[in-house]
Amino acid sequence: MFSDLSQSPLSKNLQRLFLLRNISIIAQCLTLGIVYWTIDIIIPWAQMISVVTLLALLNLLTWIRLHRKWPVSHMEFFLQLLIDVLALSTLLYFSGGSTNPFISLYLLPLTIAAATLPWRYTWVMAVITIACYTLLLFNYIPLPHEHSNHLIEFALHVSGMWLAFVLSTVIIAWFVVKMSASIRERDQDLAKAREQALRNEQIIALGTLAAGAAHELGTPLSTMAVVTRELQQEYTQDSEFQNNICILRDQIIHCKQTLTQLLAKAGQTRAEHGSELPVDEFLRQILDKWKLIRPSVQFTYQSTNTQPVPKIMDNQLLSQSILNLLNNAADASSKHIEIKSNWNNSMLHLEIIDDGEGLSAEAMQRAGEAFFSSKTPEQGFGIGLFLANANIERFGGSVRLFNLENGGACTQVVLPMIG
Repeated sequence: MFSDLSQSPLSKNLQRLFLLRNISIIAQCLTLGIVYWTIDIIIPWAQMISVVTLLALLNLLTWIRLHRKWPVSHMEFFLQLLIDVLALSTLLYFSGGSTNPFISLYLLPLTIAAATLPWRYTWVMAVITIACYTLLLFNYIPLPHEHSNHLIEFALHVSGMWLAFVLSTVIIAWFVVKMSASIRERDQDLAKAREQALRNEQIIALGTLAAGAAHELGTPLSTMAVVTRELQQEYTQDSEFQNNICILRDQIIHCKQTLTQLLAKAGQTRAEHGSELPVDEFLRQILDKWKLIRPSVQFTYQSTNTQPVPKIMDNQLLSQSILNLLNNAADASSKHIEIKSNWNNSMLHLEIIDDGEGLSAEAMQRAGEAFFSSKTPEQGFGIGLFLANANIERFGGSVRLFNLENGGACTQVVLPMIG
């Protein structure tokens, strides 16, 4: 009912107070009805019904207020509790004052104030409830009674005290449990926010280092391109040497193109430089590029899909993230990699299966952390999976790594479609 409301703790607590007040109004109506129809007693019916009606109208205003987006303040929540205290005091005044067994219900607003509000509001509420109780010791409309029915009236009084205790216990327990759940949710949100902030700092640091490395690597790559061209022109008779030089030049050209794209796309956003592409074409481009990067890797690709082919966000960061995952699988694989994809109109599911030794217990626990790698320092820096996971989550997807029963590991990628 309140799914679009602010998720602040006070907003949630006001929602709970609104529900509690509804329960209180229903209980008051039932109590008045039972007394009217089953007990021969004369009390100020008109005044008490007016109080309950006014409380229901005020709760209707609270319901309207809950559909507004402005935040709930401590003062507003305190005033809401004060309304309940005043309504309870008025009802008790017309029904026996301090002799009414429901006098212990004063503990409810005090307990809620202590659990939700700063200590100043709690002490003010304590003073108000004590003052109301004290006034009701001397000023109230007594309940009519007959001495001949003294035992029956005493039994009713004891029963009323029991009912008041049960109601207070249930409501206090319910509210405190909900409060504890809200506090745990807030702590989890804060922990996630801190983790996200740390990840963003690491990504910014890596981006800065990558941009610097791209500038520094440009010159040696240009030198290597010139040297390989001269060697290719000098050794024209050796065909095997020519083939090796061609492979080397292709790799150098690819590295230079990658660095150029890195510098050109630095700082660009997804919205500005992301286009739409059919998902089969998107995957084909990635695999074609991967063949050029890792020509020695043996792999098979299987696809089960729906028609028409949906579109996905074509973004350099997203493509590079999947390439990082493919490279990780290739590094872990001994002979062969199996790639599977299937999609529907809303999601792409991609599985990258290697035939390596699988993930160790430490790798399973720390996979995706910045600068953690199960490879040797010469083989990896521990940033590929970290950046891939961060970018895919940024695009609304997820990455999951797990070992297979028959050996090897599987990297499972889920990405949303456009539309």
